[in-house]
Amino acid sequence: VIPSSLSPEVPTIEQAYSKHSDSITVEFTEVSGATSYILRAESDNGDFFSETVVSSSKGTVVQLQPYTTYRMSVMSVNSGGRSQPSYPIQARTVVQAPMMNTTSLDNSTIFVNWTSVEHAVLYTLCIIRQGSNSRHKVNTTNTMLTFDGLEAGTTYCIKGTAWDSEGRPGDDLTVCQITRPLSPNVIHIQMTQGRSLEVAVYWLSVQGAENYIAVTTNGQNCSSVSQTYCFITPVECGQNHSISVIAYNSAGPSSPSQPAEYITCRFIPTQPMAGNCSVVWEEVPLVDYYIAFIKRDDGTEKSCNTTGTTCQFFCMCGYTYLTTVFPYNLAGSSPYSHVRNYTTIPCCPEDVTINLVSTETLEIMWSSVKGAELYETTAEQTNDVVHCNDTAPVCALSDLTCNTAYSVTVTPCSDLRGCNRTCTPHTHETAPCAPEILNLTQTNSSTYRVFFSTPNRPSTNYTVTAIGHYDKHTCQTTNDSCELTLLPCGSTYDVMGVATTKVGRSLPGFSKTLETGPCCPSSVNVTQVTQAMTNVTWPPGTGARSYITTLMSSRGHAKCHTLDTHCLMGCITCGTNYSVNLEAISSTGHKSECSYHGFSSSPCCPTNLKLYRMANNTLRVQWRSIGPQTHNHTVDLYGTGANYTCIAAAGIKYCDIQEEICGEVYRVVVAPVGKNGVKVSFCQPRTYSVLCPGSNAGVGK
Repeated sequence: VIPSSLSPEVPTIEQAYSKHSDSITVEFTEVSGATSYILRAESDNGDFFSETVVSSSKGTVVQLQPYTTYRMSVMSVNSGGRSQPSYPIQARTVVQAPMMNTTSLDNSTIFVNWTSVEHAVLYTLCIIRQGSNSRHKVNTTNTMLTFDGLEAGTTYCIKGTAWDSEGRPGDDLTVCQITRPLSPNVIHIQMTQGRSLEVAVYWLSVQGAENYIAVTTNGQNCSSVSQTYCFITPVECGQNHSISVIAYNSAGPSSPSQPAEYITCRFIPTQPMAGNCSVVWEEVPLVDYYIAFIKRDDGTEKSCNTTGTTCQFFCMCGYTYLTTVFPYNLAGSSPYSHVRNYTTIPCCPEDVTINLVSTETLEIMWSSVKGAELYETTAEQTNDVVHCNDTAPVCALSDLTCNTAYSVTVTPCSDLRGCNRTCTPHTHETAPCAPEILNLTQTNSSTYRVFFSTPNRPSTNYTVTAIGHYDKHTCQTTNDSCELTLLPCGSTYDVMGVATTKVGRSLPGFSKTLETGPCCPSSVNVTQVTQAMTNVTWPPGTGARSYITTLMSSRGHAKCHTLDTHCLMGCITCGTNYSVNLEAISSTGHKSECSYHGFSSSPCCPTNLKLYRMANNTLRVQWRSIGPQTHNHTVDLYGTGANYTCIAAAGIKYCDIQEEICGEVYRVVVAPVGKNGVKVSFCQPRTYSVLCPGSNAGVGK
């Protein structure tokens, strides 16, 4: 044990805080005579203990866990040893930074996503363009975010920070991402003649591009890293193709440039435009004139007499022409001339028909055309992807988008002349999209409003159909809801929607189940069992599995919940007007409220019943009535030798009976008579022994 006179004083912690998820910084008062200090960190559960030596305030403890609470204390140290630990305070490390992944989906956006950070309630992302001081901050509770409106081919750095529920920022992490480049523009295509024929393609450079690839419609390509041109080789003469250039960087490719058409070297004769062909030859010395002979492959022949070196003639698509030129002078004609053949571009089909064979499939048919060896079928809305490349004059475009007009082009192609890309497109629309049932709302006992999505054009007609076991109901509208009416209670329906346009009908949308409320029982029967107990019965309600029955009166109410069609209930006293409320409940919890009025309980039985002997062998039965004095009372005496009955009018509380035999034991029942003339049956009897004359008292039991 170090004597207190040698050990340094105990320092005091002023504050402890965390700026990083793996460390806590402690600020404390320095004490005289201390040469160093020890920071101690302990976890609440005791599984972590650390001591860190620091020379002065402030000091930092590292290698801690994110968002974890530690007890922090400090001790001063000198040659005499260490002081006692200071009074500990608790401090919690901050949360970790979100581990962000970035991609650029096009040339103007960057998509960021990250795994949810434990204990984080908010994320802040700050984006800054490289070389700029402008920043843009976004707060979000999601784990993904898209930055749009960015510059193409530009590097952006994104710093992400997570916040805990106490409003403390955690670690931050910065990642950098470049956007995809713009599409380069093709500025020039040139045929070059060397040892082999090749096509030189030139384009404008775009920002952020690392390399370029030029691609032709016949599948050839060339690439360049630092130059803005490349050469496609080998090529054949007489080909008609188009070429597009794509720029690449680490984010991915740009969109292809607009295709540029080109035609490789032309054979003699040439075809400068549709329907107009020319035969061109080199000038021969000592020639007065030339005669060109043109013969078509169907046998048609024509000739041209000229002193020039060009002869024009009308040509039709899809034919092969054989041409030869003979030079003439005064000595006659040349004895021999080369024969050249030229095949014109294939004809465009004229009778293209498009039919909708299913909701998202178009069938295109046409008649075969002269000069075509195969046909390419494309749709502009699918980025001119070739859907069919076949010799048959039919094509099916499937897996299309519903409720979309497609501009379809049939392009005839031949090996010699390539493809005729001047054909007129034909437009046809796919079937409408199926609506989705969103919600079903009951507006009254037999009417339900159906809400659904409207994924089509505003003029689309929607039909909602509810199909039950025995019936069907429909409603139609061009809006987003309609009402199904006259739906019977206790029924279940499958509700689905179908969209209709002039093109056709959509597929049925996914159905939702509609359950109407169970039917109320047609009647309720109430029977008084005792003065304070009532038996309620009713016929079954269609669709109901259980019932909640409630008797409501000004004196209180009684309730029971049962699977049966009857209920024995208390609490409703005699002489009370009440109504019956019944809830019919289906097996799925659907309820119907049913009310029945005009009920009243039986008159109350009299109390304080007494039997007296009067003069002249007369017996008097006396009682006290409860409630309004509006009912007659029937008095019955049942003896061993004789029975007696008398009726007391309303308001009379006694009845006299002439006794014939004295010394009898009587069972006395006094019961009120209801408005319907029926005597109340549940009044309890009282037994009396009546002595013969000489005593005026009855003995009751």
